[in-house]
Amino acid sequence: MKPILDACCGSRMMWFDKQNPLAVFADSRNETHTLCDGRVLHINPDVQHDFRNMDFEDETFNLVCFDPPHLVHAGEKSWLAKKYGVLSGSWQDDIRQGLVECFRVLKPLGTLVFKWSDEQINTSDVLKLTTHEPLFGHRRGKTVFLVFMKV
Repeated sequence: MKPILDACCGSRMMWFDKQNPLAVFADSRNETHTLCDGRVLHINPDVQHDFRNMDFEDETFNLVCFDPPHLVHAGEKSWLAKKYGVLSGSWQDDIRQGLVECFRVLKPLGTLVFKWSDEQINTSDVLKLTTHEPLFGHRRGKTVFLVFMKV
């Protein structure tokens, strides 16, 4: 098994190498869209799954990236919904279970990188959904990267 899991890869926007051979790219969606500016958006995961219930053995990965949808309100056909996905009305349960699953598949002393946007839901509200404390992080505008270690 590859050592890295991107549990909710979307179009792999945060990756420098979108075909990185060390990573398993996973997402619930497998689709292609033409955006309003004519660009084509490909969401083509290696594994199609629900991040709340991943089909991987416990303690499989050294590094897990988790960049789930962060919008609750977006037009169904909007480019935001197509590009980033949309959370359900039970977003707290979805994110809580996603974090549980990410830690489950992470090896001991493995690293979880969690990416979030404060556009509609504050990071502080999301952090209440996990018992794990981030080690450190970085904020640029409304986007936050948090780094956790499974101990």
